[in-house]
Amino acid sequence: MEQLGVLENFDVILFTSANAVRFGVSFLDQRRDLTLAALGPATSRALNQAGYRVAIQPGESFDSEALLSHPRLEHVAGHRILIIKGSHGRDLVQQELTRRGATVVSADVYERVPAIFSAATLKAVQERFASGEMQVITATSLEIGAALLKLAPLGLAPLGLAPLGLAPLGPAPPDLRGEFERVHWLVPGERVALGLRELGLKAPLLRADSAEDQDLAAALIRWRSSVSGA
Repeated sequence: MEQLGVLENFDVILFTSANAVRFGVSFLDQRRDLTLAALGPATSRALNQAGYRVAIQPGESFDSEALLSHPRLEHVAGHRILIIKGSHGRDLVQQELTRRGATVVSADVYERVPAIFSAATLKAVQERFASGEMQVITATSLEIGAALLKLAPLGLAPLGLAPLGLAPLGPAPPDLRGEFERVHWLVPGERVALGLRELGLKAPLLRADSAEDQDLAAALIRWRSSVSGA
């Protein structure tokens, strides 16, 4: 906390996720006179539930680009902005605000670490795919999608997974990648879809409007309706 300096010296304090609120809201020290920004409705809800009002959040879509288009972030030259986030996230907001002339300070309050599964667990997952029990894989971020592909890389690791800072995972059954390519992937928006394509995924993609539960469910319902002909 001491390293961040006096909170009143920041014109905006931005939380990038609900987890950033969970692990970083204590920095606010119950101050209610700070200008807070949230990257999406889940983050905004987390701040509201902690007793804080959000002044800046995206409008129609819930990503970094939408937040950066907010009028209060368009002209930030000379402003000081604190970003509270997790490690290994997107740097677009920090980079763009800096380009616009703001002094940006970031605080990493949690670290995202991919799970490591045993060979037996991966084999059981592959069998559930093969039986038709699993028909859709949900990846609510590019990092999650990349970590899933890391389970069955098919030689993709040198192309794009290493820069994400993902640790090597256990050996996968030989048919797991084939199952990953056979089923549909549910993703929030075009950016994640394009990122997965760049990582080599060729499976059919279902695009939701956002990573919010209701938007993911709506995309699944649209898909099932189209498949059933309803």
